[in-house]
Amino acid sequence: MSAVMSSSRFGTPDQIEVLVHLEPLVREQIELHKGGRKLWFPNDLLCADEKAGEETEAEILRTRDAARGIPDTVRVALALNLLTEEGLPHFHRLIAVYLGNESPWSTWNNLWTAEEDRHGCAMRDYIREVRILDMSAFERRQFQYIDAGFEPEWENDPYRLLAYTSLQEKATQVSHSNTGRICGQYEPRGQRVLAHISADESRHYAFYRAAFDGILKIDTNRALNSLLKVATGFAMPGHAITGFDDMSEVLRRANIFGTRQYQKILEELLEFWNIGSLTGLNDLGRQCQEKLMKLPARLARLADYADAKTVKRGFAFDFIYNRGIEI
Repeated sequence: MSAVMSSSRFGTPDQIEVLVHLEPLVREQIELHKGGRKLWFPNDLLCADEKAGEETEAEILRTRDAARGIPDTVRVALALNLLTEEGLPHFHRLIAVYLGNESPWSTWNNLWTAEEDRHGCAMRDYIREVRILDMSAFERRQFQYIDAGFEPEWENDPYRLLAYTSLQEKATQVSHSNTGRICGQYEPRGQRVLAHISADESRHYAFYRAAFDGILKIDTNRALNSLLKVATGFAMPGHAITGFDDMSEVLRRANIFGTRQYQKILEELLEFWNIGSLTGLNDLGRQCQEKLMKLPARLARLADYADAKTVKRGFAFDFIYNRGIEI
């Protein structure tokens, strides 16, 4: 019996058997992932060596001066994205308890965690260096977030975890990429940091997308049901952050991330997984398939409605000294 069979805490016996069956795929995807990456470290992007030299110090001062022009909307996005990255302890734990501690799944979890750990470090290094936030206020918010825990309503279903991570990794990539694109108009090093992180998220997305594709091929009807439950109630992992709704609304209004971006992500995944072309389904599977294929159009209508109803309003956050943002 595979170790995941005995160590996995969540999932029905049939689901756990599917996870065991997919272990060769997981090993293959890990090797593909390693072969396609160029490992980087935060110090490669923002050198903090003792012997860095005067030019490095001068570059930091130039970067800090340029970063003063970064708009508060982008600072909110940087803060929310960093807070989300700092939730890594929650995410590692969830993957461990859903997929087990002694299998190729745990090998991936450890590798993924090691790579993700650099993201929070690199973003924090940058934000501290350029001094664009009230770090004391930010750190209190981070403490509250991690202290609050993260317990998504997945009902012990490992398929939902893999559906969620497929959506979430792509969403994180899009949010980082769009934040970096705007940041780069004012200060290029921030964009460079976020580009490295975004590229990692894209590779992580490829792993989870392939893993869920494997589940769809083996346990199609139940996988469709799990995907539907996740896709219809999707929320970014930072939703337990104090002020998350207002921060997310700023990102939506700034066209960094919101319902419209999520709609495009879902469409991309539905096409990759060939959801609309699946055959041989039972009644539950067909119902889920139909609802999933209608969901992007529903999300587009919601995005249109939100845009039409949007009027300029004010926001204030302690981590930017409660300066008013009108957007």
